[in-house]
Order: sequence, then structure tokens, then C-alpha cells
Amino acid sequence: MSTSTSTSVAWSRSRAIATMVLVTLLWATAGVVSRQLHSAHGFEVTFWRSAFTVLALTVALPWLKGRQVFANVRHAGWHFWLSGVCWSVMFTAFMLALTMASVGNVLVTMSIGPLLTAVLARIFIGHRLPVRTVVAIAAAGAGIAYMYASQIQRISLAGTVIALCVPLAGAINWTVTQHAHSHSHGDDVDLMTAVWVGAVISSLLTITFALPFQATGFDWLWLSFLGLFQLAIPCVLSVRCAQVLAAPEMSLLQLMEIIFGILLAWLGASEVPDHAVLVGGCVVLGALICNETLAQRLR
Repeated sequence: MSTSTSTSVAWSRSRAIATMVLVTLLWATAGVVSRQLHSAHGFEVTFWRSAFTVLALTVALPWLKGRQVFANVRHAGWHFWLSGVCWSVMFTAFMLALTMASVGNVLVTMSIGPLLTAVLARIFIGHRLPVRTVVAIAAAGAGIAYMYASQIQRISLAGTVIALCVPLAGAINWTVTQHAHSHSHGDDVDLMTAVWVGAVISSLLTITFALPFQATGFDWLWLSFLGLFQLAIPCVLSVRCAQVLAAPEMSLLQLMEIIFGILLAWLGASEVPDHAVLVGGCVVLGALICNETLAQRLR
């Protein structure tokens, strides 16, 4: 009996790890796909990506969570709605940042998410900040500072600020969901449905700025890919994986998006990363990997 249970647990964890690798690969396609678009730019790309995500999840959620899923939204608490707002910020800021800065710059900037999460969790919900995390924050900050200082004349300040909104919103989202879990008698935030809410908000916020639409039929194919395969499906899968894997494991696996994203943009869009991006990115990744590996060993 114990052998069977152990095998089942191991298989579930193995499946979750393999799925998260696939998820990061799908997430990483955003940069290279955005470089294939002919006429759609800026807010229009963001709008269609979010709109196709809404369409996909409107079909998928009743099948995954039951027909009452959207009716339940009306009775959701503030944790749920704040999570939805955070998702909308991440969806909107990410695509806008990609139109203003290189894929490498955006992904390395976003990689500080786990460290921002640790800081916010310490401030708002009292999670202890270990010395290793403080050191990792300092090292990652130095890596990002080097990356931008050496390219200060070529980097879009607006693109950088917008890219920073993604890990900040992600850190707030994680902190809010943890707060809901610990203070609402286990009444966790329904993250899959919160993703749908975030996509709806993002679509409503960007549609005015996206007009008049200029996307060609060719663009629509890529935009539908972004909404379905780069955002909707991997977001749902990542929520499922988070139910099996520990937070440090999720943080480590999510870092693969940076590697995949830079490689895909390099191979598929001839966007060669600058030396400073590679060096700064290695410092940031090294700091995060050391921090999460130590955390996993201590656990």
C-alpha cells in the first residue's frame, strides 16, 4: 500500500515538473511571436492577446470547474478581485514592455519576481526574510544595475518601468493569495477564474487605445496563438502545477522562461542579446538559483 502511494505521489510530481517545463516554453514564445507581427503594435497586440485569452477561458472554465464558475464571481471577496487586477497588470505590462525593449531586457527585469515576492511577504504577511534571500536580492540588484548601466543610452526607460510592473504585480498577487489562505479559513483564491478576470480587465483597459485595428489576417493567427497557447493554456496548467510543487520548485522552474525566451528570440527573430544582458542575466539567475536551492535543501 505504501509503495503504491509513493509511486503515485512521485508520478504526480514528475508530471507537474514536466508540465511546468512545457509551461515556461509556451510563456517564452511571446517575444519571438511578437516580432513576427506585421501591422499590429503596442496596445492592439495587448488587447487581442487578452481578448483571445478571455474567449479560450470562457469555454474552458465551465468544463474544468463547473457551470457555476462565472456565477460564483459575483460573490467573490476582495482577495479574488485584487488577484484579478494583478493578473491584468501582468498581461498588459508584459506585452507593452516587449514593444519597447528587447526580449532579453524584459525577461531579465521580470526575473526579480521571486525576490520581490519575498520582500512583500516579509512586509505584509510577516514571512521571515532569511540572510540568503537578502544576499540574493543584493546580487540580483547588482546584476540588473550592470545590465542597464552599460546600455543606459540605448535602453527605453519607459519599457523598463513597464517591465518592472510585471514582477511587482506578480509579487502582490502571491502575497494576496497567501493572505487569503491564512486568514479566510482556507477559502483560497480561485486563481484560474482570477486569470479570466484579469484578461477581461486587460481587454477593457486596452481596447480604446488599440483602435483603429490594423492587424492583418497573418497577424490574427499569431495573436490567437498568443491568447490561447502562450497565455490561457499555460496559465491554467501553472495553477494546476502549483497544487503539486512547492513554491521554491515553482520559482526555479519558472526561471526557464528567461532562457527559453532569449534563445527563441535569438533563433526565431535574430534578436541577439547584448553582452551586458547575458552577464547581468547570469548574475540574476545565479542569485535566484542559489537562493531557491538553499531554501529547498533547508525544507
